[in-house]
Amino acid sequence: MRLLVTGGAGYIGSHVTRQLVEAGHDVTVYDNLSTGFRWATLGVPLVEADLADTARLDATLAAGRFEAVLHFAAHIVVPESVAEPLKYYANNTRNTLGLLQALTRHGVRRLVFSSTAAVYGNPEHIPVAETAPQAPINPYGSSKLMSEWMIRDLAATGALDHVTLRYFNVAGADPGGRLGQATPAATHLIKVACELACGKRERIDVFGTDYPTPDGTCVRDYIHIEDLARAHVLALEHLASGGASLTLNCGYGHGYSVREVLAAVARELGRPLAVQDAPRRAGDPAALVADSTRIRAALGWAPRHDDLDLIVRTALAFERTLPRLG
Repeated sequence: MRLLVTGGAGYIGSHVTRQLVEAGHDVTVYDNLSTGFRWATLGVPLVEADLADTARLDATLAAGRFEAVLHFAAHIVVPESVAEPLKYYANNTRNTLGLLQALTRHGVRRLVFSSTAAVYGNPEHIPVAETAPQAPINPYGSSKLMSEWMIRDLAATGALDHVTLRYFNVAGADPGGRLGQATPAATHLIKVACELACGKRERIDVFGTDYPTPDGTCVRDYIHIEDLARAHVLALEHLASGGASLTLNCGYGHGYSVREVLAAVARELGRPLAVQDAPRRAGDPAALVADSTRIRAALGWAPRHDDLDLIVRTALAFERTLPRLG
């Protein structure tokens, strides 16, 4: 299929792009490189432009005659969204609206959308099913939920078929060492811990030790980037075969606490990490763990990298390459 991947030079988008190419698809990346990297496209054609540039987006869609779009381009840092909410509504929500309008103009009927478990806020029940109430507690989650509503409502008119994937905590890197998380000033726990392990930070803060969890720190469902990318390939195949629109959780169904993750990094490193307890961070729920029953049944998705030590090992191996890649 001829595919356009927005945000395809970023962490998640680049891994998905690589798997799409390996599956035989004809892919073009559309990315403003604000947090992505040209090298991460691995030679796939790149349109360097912003989604807010309607003329450039229209020209790209007209020239490409794409059969589907995978939409990753977004801001994703929860604390930043609390401090700068309008930045998130502009890029995540308004630009998704603009993309949907452009897809309608150009007759592109298939969309795979990158959403988030942040739409659930502080869920009452763990694991969280797709039917759980959506009550985000930060602007990042709200901006994504508003995008989901627009996609749902456009699909209800018959103009669009979509698979919306709600990610839990994505981590790890391409086992081949070609790709990984390289974004400066990242806030994802495993990325930050790997930076510490490589001597790029002096310590790591544990934000909150009094949560209602077994060890008092936040619990998250960490999914390896390779398994998440595979879910997108399967979602696209589902749409291409005439499958109905779906909203699906992407996670393994079990979680690890902050302290358990840091212990895994220390094991891989072979020595303790410099850890400091700190106050809670605004916008962080106590626990987020996926009920992944639906995605396994609907797409036949079966994780191949469900191993915290493997996630950490691949993330740390990639972190050690970054001086070379930078």
